Amino acid sequence: MGKTLQMKSIETSRDWSEFIALPWSLYDADAHWVPPLRASVAGLLNQKQNPFFAHAKLKAWMVFQGNRCVGRVAAVVDEAHNAFHQEKTGFFGFFETINDAEVVRLLMDQASSWLKNQGMERLRGPVDLSTNYQCGLLVEGFTDSPTVMMNYHPPFYGALLEGWGFKKAKDLHAYELDGRKITCSPRLIAYAERFQKRHQVCFRGIRMKSFDEEINAILSIYNDAWESNWGFVPLDPEEFRHIARDLKLILDPRLCLIAEREGEPIAFALALPDVNQILKKVKNGKLLPWGWLKLFWYLKGPGRKKVMNRCRIVTLGIKKKYQSLGVGPIFYTEYFKRGPELGYPVGEASWILEDNEAMRKALMVMDAQKTKTYRIYDRILE
Repeated sequence: MGKTLQMKSIETSRDWSEFIALPWSLYDADAHWVPPLRASVAGLLNQKQNPFFAHAKLKAWMVFQGNRCVGRVAAVVDEAHNAFHQEKTGFFGFFETINDAEVVRLLMDQASSWLKNQGMERLRGPVDLSTNYQCGLLVEGFTDSPTVMMNYHPPFYGALLEGWGFKKAKDLHAYELDGRKITCSPRLIAYAERFQKRHQVCFRGIRMKSFDEEINAILSIYNDAWESNWGFVPLDPEEFRHIARDLKLILDPRLCLIAEREGEPIAFALALPDVNQILKKVKNGKLLPWGWLKLFWYLKGPGRKKVMNRCRIVTLGIKKKYQSLGVGPIFYTEYFKRGPELGYPVGEASWILEDNEAMRKALMVMDAQKTKTYRIYDRILE
């Protein structure tokens, strides 16, 4: 490869700045890459301020070729995951590299060695912290930019990871519903209306004036609904509120729907405006000196309608005792009606587990198109 490759452990604030900055040199010419806000990435990785690290620890490294950083990775031990699933799995995330197998070997050998020393028996990823955050490697759908809180990678990443010895653990799919091309079936809408009357279920947006109380209700639904899902990690109240406070900055309360039956919240669905369409305008990922003005102009000001026409349906949770009602697909008919009215004619449902047949069939009935596939890999640490 030329110059000798050197591994460096991330220790200082300057190291972390260089770690966070690497994607700008790798993706600068890629029109589909969306630059994240550097402050947001730094906040995720801040082991003193992010409540995730009350039950987890992280170690990170970079690989240099001369003075140039050419790869990075972080390894995570999440005690909450391992306690819940009764296993010893470590994770890798924040993975970026040039197209070179030797760089990947150095990064993964280092991450796996550290995780083995922590008592881990399996390496899984890419997962940025846990499945409650960004996860999965893009393996299909490279012709469009990712939606908010979804990953993007070049096509060669998969071959590099598989070359190191990773095997597929699970695929996650993204489906697009484009109201400009398809219309929701009148029969499906009529069914949804009959369903709501028969089961006395009503839908409403989140009440921002009672935000803390609403978050408590949503958390109880989330942890109950997702308990048996693959890779699920229950969220404690402090971590959930920390995530919610960050999302509050971009939340459209009309897109966060709560289903109630006789006044009891039984299910919720969260859709977020696709602020990635705006972040592409803040190319350096910095809020200062002018980045915050661009964000305000496009997110809250007159520029919003010019660039943002898409939302992402992030999660859907139904209390277990109500899951037999079939309320899940009804949420999508609600979004089909509300989205275009609110300025979001396009919606992406992501991610959907490959073996979630009920939800995948419901989306296909609505003529949703599978647009992207993300893969999570496993390797036993021998």
